[in-house]
Amino acid sequence: MQLAAYSRRRLLAVGALLLTAPVLGQGAAHEHPKPQVLAPGYAPLEFQPPPPGSYALPPIGLASDGDVVDSDGRAGRLHAHLDGKIAVLSFIYTSCSDVNGCPLATHVLRGVQERLLGAADLGGKVRLVSFSFDPARDSPQTLKRYGGYFKAPGFDWRFLTTASEAQLQPLLDAYNQWVIRDPSGAMSHLLRVYLIDRSKRIRNIYSVSFLHADTLLNDIRTLLLEAAAT
Repeated sequence: MQLAAYSRRRLLAVGALLLTAPVLGQGAAHEHPKPQVLAPGYAPLEFQPPPPGSYALPPIGLASDGDVVDSDGRAGRLHAHLDGKIAVLSFIYTSCSDVNGCPLATHVLRGVQERLLGAADLGGKVRLVSFSFDPARDSPQTLKRYGGYFKAPGFDWRFLTTASEAQLQPLLDAYNQWVIRDPSGAMSHLLRVYLIDRSKRIRNIYSVSFLHADTLLNDIRTLLLEAAAT
């Protein structure tokens, strides 16, 4: 029953991703619609990545801390959601209409989840964290509903936001995540996804062109091999 429910949620999630895609061809009346160019993260990887452990991911800096609220409405600190596991931290907002923005990040994290569920040796070693920078609209209830479309039963995928804009801004600044809200309520933002090790050090930062579930999983395995060696 759990797998059937999960499959239904995955179908809903695909629909949700399609619904968030921008409407194309809204220019002149006689202008032909231009096809949307999808980011590489939506397609199979086009190259063979180097084997895990054959390369290094030097620390970039420490992952910053701050006040957050989870999808159950519980207040806490971001570091508490990074403790004990390798974490993949993605900044999103649930109403994003750019198919190569937040929907891409959530699609890739869902792909990482599927790969982790199929890898018995990685069970319980990785946590996914989706952090909304739209606390005014992304209430804990909204995040819980959004997460239900993508999160597999029992998987460690957390959905966070802040209680206020005042708590949000220091975190955005610390992670170099700029966000500009336009008058319509839509947001322009820089897509960033962070790979964070068990010592809360940032080990990689992924942008639109380099965000892919397979390379993320490769980097996760590299960090685990590094930890086992030391």
